[in-house]
Amino acid sequence: MSWFPVFVYDRIRDTASLTRLRDQAEFGVLALRVAGTYPLEQVAEAHRLVEVGGLRGRPVLVF
Repeated sequence: MSWFPVFVYDRIRDTASLTRLRDQAEFGVLALRVAGTYPLEQVAEAHRLVEVGGLRGRPVLVF
């Protein structure tokens, strides 16, 4: 298994690449680690978890 960091802000205007990345995630080509989902009202809690560290995955904000 390989992994590559992806920084969306580096490609914010590259809609073709972002669409391809989204499609790969949707179809299971990419394995995403999600530590949990949080509504926007809990953004401070999600950020705190990242700062503390030790997560397996990333918190995802749900809009």
